[in-house]
Amino acid sequence: MSEQPRPYRTAAVIPAAGRGVRLGPGAPKALRALGGTPMLVHAVRAMAASRHVSLVVVVAPPEGVTEVRNLLDEYALPERTDFLVVPGAETRQESVKRGLDALPDTISAVLVHDAARPLVPVDTVDAVVEAVRDGAPAVVPALPLADTVKEVEPGAPGAPEPVLSTPARARLRAVQTPQGFDRATLLRAHEQVAVSGEGATDDAGMVEQLGAPVVVVPGHEEAFKVTRPLDLVLAEAVLARRRANDGF
Repeated sequence: MSEQPRPYRTAAVIPAAGRGVRLGPGAPKALRALGGTPMLVHAVRAMAASRHVSLVVVVAPPEGVTEVRNLLDEYALPERTDFLVVPGAETRQESVKRGLDALPDTISAVLVHDAARPLVPVDTVDAVVEAVRDGAPAVVPALPLADTVKEVEPGAPGAPEPVLSTPARARLRAVQTPQGFDRATLLRAHEQVAVSGEGATDDAGMVEQLGAPVVVVPGHEEAFKVTRPLDLVLAEAVLARRRANDGF
């Protein structure tokens, strides 16, 4: 009797151990309220909304693991998805690695998602997972740039900076999350690619350094990152429109 193929299971890792200083003082960015619900809960729901995602791992501040577990218990989350909270580390890269280390052996593909992108639509999540399932080692959702971009010689804050070049905008993309990976490829990147300072803020960039191919799929304008107070205003407006349109 031939052995049954192992089911293809996908997990999402959400690093949420950062403080989010650009949003000002107060709670960590991931715990800021958006429409009365913490951004982290919106991000977890966004991952769990995909029929492909069977496990969501939240990487919390080490001192906040119990708080985050209690938070997830407070809110309605899909019953078909498992949830796990693990302590993070000093850098995003180390926190993602801790999330990867917590995954069971049955996981074949991994999504890494920013807690600060709470409103990514499920179609975008599905598109990333499906591209990994179709054989891409690393997949990034991204959008064409609306603005012309200049490469400059960085100077003092507020001082004029000399322009070095103007890259062709048609070749540039603004990268979003979730980024999707073949599990073995992402683990290899975290084990072999040494990143100094604050560590890697883009897991696909680590895979690129391995020499493995990375592909882009269409992102979505509502998958923007909530970093500054104005972003929070925009996110509230998007959420209010969704609720008005479909009772989200």
